[in-house]
Amino acid sequence: MSSLEKPPVTTTTVKWRFPSVHPEGHKYAAIALGITLIATVITKVLFWPLLAVVIWVLTFFRDPIRTTPTGEGLIIAPADGLVTMIQRVPVPRELVAELGEAPLTRVSIFMSVFDVHINRTPIAGTIRQVVYISGKFLNADLDKASDENERQHIVVEGRDGRRIGFTQIAGLVARRIVPFVKPGDMVATGQRIGLIRFGSRVDVFLSDDITPQVTLGQRSIAGETVIGRVGGQPVIGVSQ
Repeated sequence: MSSLEKPPVTTTTVKWRFPSVHPEGHKYAAIALGITLIATVITKVLFWPLLAVVIWVLTFFRDPIRTTPTGEGLIIAPADGLVTMIQRVPVPRELVAELGEAPLTRVSIFMSVFDVHINRTPIAGTIRQVVYISGKFLNADLDKASDENERQHIVVEGRDGRRIGFTQIAGLVARRIVPFVKPGDMVATGQRIGLIRFGSRVDVFLSDDITPQVTLGQRSIAGETVIGRVGGQPVIGVSQ
């Protein structure tokens, strides 16, 4: 093609479609639909409010397609939601064996009941650790939820030996963390690793050579937003 020729124009179009629903949500939608039908027999007044609940359940378990950035040293967001905390904290005792004892920077992402709740791995590599801990169901936005709530720690080791730990934390409404992976599994960056039902939080722990690339109050998209970069420059608004 000469420098004067224009590149070909594609005629392909992309149409919006409702994201697929994860199989974990099918049974809850079926239960909600069953309650709706039974209640409608008693009184038709409840039909529309309960139908709205069915639609919400399907929306909660939606599983949209994500396009994950590629590049060296990128740490990708594991959850959709609001970045509520960026602070230096001690390593959770369950992760000390894999991440060491030195304090790390914790980036906390709060997921409301309206966010996508499929969680994804921040880096590619091998699952080194999956530790489930039963606990309370405090508001996941509280700092002490990291130590007191039901939670699941996961550590991924990249091909370069770097280990990234992150924690799924059940919230005030959530009642179960559902894992999709186990130790020894190989995962790609942005791959689905689990979900938390009905409102929760995910913490990601970054070592000193990783610079946060998000700010407080920013919304992250699981599998797409770069939340950290090895050797990166600080972004305006980050507090540590």
